[in-house]
Amino acid sequence: MPLTDMPLTDLRSYRPDVAVSPDFDAFWEATIAESRAAASDPTLVTADTPITQFIVEDLTFSGFGGEPIRAWVTRPRTDAALPAVVEYIGYGGGRGIAGERLHWAGAGFVHVLMDTRGQGSNWGSGGDTPDPHGSEGATTGYMTRGILNRDDYYYRRVFTDAVLAVDAVRGLPFVDASRVSVTGASQGGGITLAAAALNPDVFAAMPDVPFLCHFVRSVELTPDNPYREIERYLAVHRDKVERVFDTLSNFDGVNFAKRLTVPALFSVGLMDAIVLPSSVFAAFNHVASSDAAIEVYQFNGHEGGQHAQWVRQARWLTDRL
Repeated sequence: MPLTDMPLTDLRSYRPDVAVSPDFDAFWEATIAESRAAASDPTLVTADTPITQFIVEDLTFSGFGGEPIRAWVTRPRTDAALPAVVEYIGYGGGRGIAGERLHWAGAGFVHVLMDTRGQGSNWGSGGDTPDPHGSEGATTGYMTRGILNRDDYYYRRVFTDAVLAVDAVRGLPFVDASRVSVTGASQGGGITLAAAALNPDVFAAMPDVPFLCHFVRSVELTPDNPYREIERYLAVHRDKVERVFDTLSNFDGVNFAKRLTVPALFSVGLMDAIVLPSSVFAAFNHVASSDAAIEVYQFNGHEGGQHAQWVRQARWLTDRL
């Protein structure tokens, strides 16, 4: 795959204007407040796993509208309150099988892997969280579900789940509530930006090759799915272009980046045909935090740095703890 976007020198200064609803903050404040009011106490159940060197538990907490969301909690065997990392999953994946991801726990963190509602059947080992909300006409996938109204849009529910996951994790007795960070790759990176911007109690954010940024450019120019879902929808619903992008402006990672004040470590692959590098830099270059960095993988696509990036994240986060 050749370079898919601008030269790196141009990317570093790429800071486009992105549309935002005038009541963006009020919309999200009301959304989060309504779901917090509907939340019940989280529950933890010991997971069925042959793993013995870590504690692995099945967490159920209240997400959007008080609806139950599942997550795996994996942690070292210690009585000390530890820093936590909440991880969000890439597009189409689910939380999988208990114990699949051990590296954060192996580095001394409480690791919480949040299931993504309605997903989990495109790759990996499955998910356990349904999305009980229907949708009017939509293309295959999740990108166009409820896309004509921000109140109904799929990612309103997912982003709210992510914010309330941080709330739930901060209340766990074995977690240091002042040091809960968020991370995720691709879709998980986009969710990371939203969670860190909308939850003031997040300690740090590590969006890895983040999806869901700079929607207009991404839909117009990205050669691969999932953005093609929106293109196909608009090719049929020719009179809905303005309405669709008005909805998406409420979920654009660039607008969350403008509100991101905590330490942040991004990554980008310059040969990425799924998430354009310019969409990542559009968000990164708008980050409000004075402590922000981006790892550039010049000859990688959407896989980015993979485990090499996790090593960078672990060291970067440990330095700030």
